[in-house]
Amino acid sequence: MNPAVIVALTVLLSATALLALARIVRGPSLLDRLVATELLLATMIAAVGTEAAVNRHTTTLPVLVVLSLLGFLGSVALVRFAAGEES
Repeated sequence: MNPAVIVALTVLLSATALLALARIVRGPSLLDRLVATELLLATMIAAVGTEAAVNRHTTTLPVLVVLSLLGFLGSVALVRFAAGEES
């Protein structure tokens, strides 16, 4: 893969992660922080997927599946918490 593409992907993913972290810190409400956390997790998944594509290996596929599952379960749990549901 072209080194310029790798540098561009690294810069874009880093900028996305920094902006998500800024929203997590500054977010005025719990839901803003939840959305920013989901964005940060999606950025992490994209970074791991990019690393797997650049190095041409499939050993990180289970890591991607676990990160996706954690993101889904975490968002469901936090939304239930924010909504005030019990059970």
